[in-house]
Amino acid sequence: MPRLLKKPPKYGRHKASGQACVYVNGTEVYLGKYGSPKSHDRYRDFLAEWRSQQAVVENSEIAQATEDSLAKTLHPAALRRKRREGGVVTLDELIFVYRRHASSYYVKYGKVTREAELIVELTTLLGKKHGDEPVDEFGPVQLDNFRDDLIVERDWSRKVINKQISRLIRMFKWAVGKEMCAAEVPLQLSALGGLKKGRTDARETSGVSSVDDTLIEQTLPYLPEIISDMVRFQRLTSARPGEVCALRPCDIDRSGEVWVYTPDAHKTEHHEKSRSVYIGPQAQQMLASYLVRDEKKFCFSPEESIARARQRQQKLHDKPWKRTALRPPAERYQVASYRVAIRRACKKAGVEVWTPNQLRHTGATEIRKKFGLEAAQVICGHEKADVTQVYAERDRQLAEKVAKEVG
Repeated sequence: MPRLLKKPPKYGRHKASGQACVYVNGTEVYLGKYGSPKSHDRYRDFLAEWRSQQAVVENSEIAQATEDSLAKTLHPAALRRKRREGGVVTLDELIFVYRRHASSYYVKYGKVTREAELIVELTTLLGKKHGDEPVDEFGPVQLDNFRDDLIVERDWSRKVINKQISRLIRMFKWAVGKEMCAAEVPLQLSALGGLKKGRTDARETSGVSSVDDTLIEQTLPYLPEIISDMVRFQRLTSARPGEVCALRPCDIDRSGEVWVYTPDAHKTEHHEKSRSVYIGPQAQQMLASYLVRDEKKFCFSPEESIARARQRQQKLHDKPWKRTALRPPAERYQVASYRVAIRRACKKAGVEVWTPNQLRHTGATEIRKKFGLEAAQVICGHEKADVTQVYAERDRQLAEKVAKEVG
């Protein structure tokens, strides 16, 4: 185990409550009655977890330092020069430089996205099996064999494998653009084609389905107040989960009868697609109390949710709020935390688990039944980037009509 650079937090006493506690980054973590065997057991568990986290941080710092050192000599220009001089570029070398590219290219809200993580996962598997092979000699047969291994060893579904293989081909296309790979390689790999339903051993998965409104209503009482309002807002507007989490007052045009929410960033912005979420009377009424804040503050805030919980505890038990979190609350919800909160509430309610994406499907299904496919496409933001201004205006009118009745 690497030597820890920081001293572990000490077992201490909180004078006001008489409890044992440790202080981490200015936050108290309570362990029980001071001096009790139970508090010492909790302290030992805390130290074990703290040391584990420190080891992970230090190992990642060492790995990052090694990678940064290697990147000084292994980069696209160096591989391009090597290939021009008659040298062989291996898949391991290509994978290294492509990962560096992915970690800087696939970034949103200042953080590396899931896309980059999937690329790392896939290329790790590829490197283990074909890392020492030349890039220019990797063809459809090797790719087909690699795909078969994903079915047998990883048990990925057919759709996941097809998406991952398309990511792999994208890496070779990128390498062609950097002159690190022969132009025919991605063309040959593309000729393999995707796995077809019913003609492969890869397992099938069901798509995202709608969730019945009855299940939603049964779950809401078990959700924190703010997250339950997030669910209601998403159900009324058919917005994406990420758009709900990122909602701010400054992003909403409230000049018309129907409000228009234009996300600062959204899922398809890199495809040059615009996105508008139309907010009807019901959603407006529900959202009104969340708009009384700084224009650039997020409407749905974990910090505010914790503050409300603190107030409830003080009223119910007439005692001060106890901090137990190691980190301060974030300024906005992430899609993952939003989804986890719903999953926990479903289990508490004893109902089938559903996800935020299913809310969007429920809304789209209802709109399509009442107003047709075009209306569902407009509300859900599926329009193309190169539509004419006339068509965009027609979309807006249709969306406003739907929002008035549905949202």
